[in-house]
Amino acid sequence: MQNKTPRRTRDRILDLSLKLFNDFGEPNITTTIIAEEMSISPGNLYYHFRNKEDIVNSLFIQFEEEINKKLAFPEGRKANIQDIWTYLHLTFELIWRYRFFYRDLNDLLTRNRKLELTFKQILNHKIKVATELCLGLRADGEFEADDITVEALATNMVVVATYWLSYEYVRNPRKYTELQTMSESLARGCYQVIVQISPYLRGHTKDVFEKLSQDYLLKIKRES
Repeated sequence: MQNKTPRRTRDRILDLSLKLFNDFGEPNITTTIIAEEMSISPGNLYYHFRNKEDIVNSLFIQFEEEINKKLAFPEGRKANIQDIWTYLHLTFELIWRYRFFYRDLNDLLTRNRKLELTFKQILNHKIKVATELCLGLRADGEFEADDITVEALATNMVVVATYWLSYEYVRNPRKYTELQTMSESLARGCYQVIVQISPYLRGHTKDVFEKLSQDYLLKIKRES
């Protein structure tokens, strides 16, 4: 049996840093703590990363790459309400995987100019995607709202998605890292985002959404 190639030290530093940032908050973790947990010298860590900000920026690059790779709508046809539902679940799974960005967002942005500029671009892109989804449904006669309402809905959907984990942390900080608790929280977050467009849905899309909602609410009721 062939032995697996040992993972590069740089990758292991990133994996451990992500776990520590997620579990304890990025402001509470230093490069010294990361080196100690890795059982390597600070000098070895600084060989791979200049400072903690360099680690954070590298993790953010990973985050962007995963977004671009995983979160894509089907090609050759317009996205439907089922696609949107799936897209939201994948988005929230990524947000959970890199949750320290969202939990410590305001603090990170005040200290990291590069992150500030890039995150602003991501928010603008998400608003653009949400707008295009609404306009696509409207063009098919499955959504009824004027341009001003579409703009407000797209912004509100992104606001809820961005700050949902912060809201959940305030609600239940002691269980924030429990997998079952957060799995339910992420499902609620998806629902809270997409339910905002429900009053404007028409036709088949409205029927599909109501079926998805009923299935979700029944699942939540069984688990509670």
